Amino acid sequence: MARHPRSPEALDTELTELPAELRWREWMGRVEAVIFASPEPVGRDVLARVVGRDCNLDLIIDDIRDELRGRPYELVAVAGGWQHRTRKAFGDAIRAATGLGAQESALSQSEALVLMCIAYFQPITRGELGQFFGKEVSRDTIGHLRGLDFIAAGPRSPQPGAPYTYVTTKGFLQHFGFDTLRDLPDMEALEDAGLLSKEKLLAGDIPTTIETVPADDDEFS
Repeated sequence: MARHPRSPEALDTELTELPAELRWREWMGRVEAVIFASPEPVGRDVLARVVGRDCNLDLIIDDIRDELRGRPYELVAVAGGWQHRTRKAFGDAIRAATGLGAQESALSQSEALVLMCIAYFQPITRGELGQFFGKEVSRDTIGHLRGLDFIAAGPRSPQPGAPYTYVTTKGFLQHFGFDTLRDLPDMEALEDAGLLSKEKLLAGDIPTTIETVPADDDEFS
């Protein structure tokens, strides 16, 4: 007779038998372990499964962050959750030792401008992007941004023909370290940081080469 695997015992999240201080330390350890084990940002709903009903997750996160001060990695809020990330100051050491990140291709000025416009004005169609820059935006540019998982197809526009719009993705938030789109810097902050030239934006430094595609180019595979 085949044996059925035993279901795992329910996790004791309340830990009522432990003193308050030990209970808090256990909750901290569980939360950090779950975040550490996940390759993606971990949301509040997932972390709530391993702590008590009265546990304040925000305070747990704050205490974990305090303990990580001075360490080469930190706990950051990104893409609606939390994730362990190496501090930027150690990026050169990691690349020198492992080569990680050494082959990552930076976005061109054109791609960065298109991505910026999608981020700020989403949902937006390719035609609207072309109107913004005064010239048609290359499908190669859109395809590259989609391939990097920075943008995806959004809802259809109410315009004639109902073209697809473009929106940013969770991958965009995760890559650039944003928790939500509300964390996007304003235009003046970008200029002050030297990351954006308003003159170049208005000049529309966008590639104009259009590949040959079928007429129904608004369809996505």
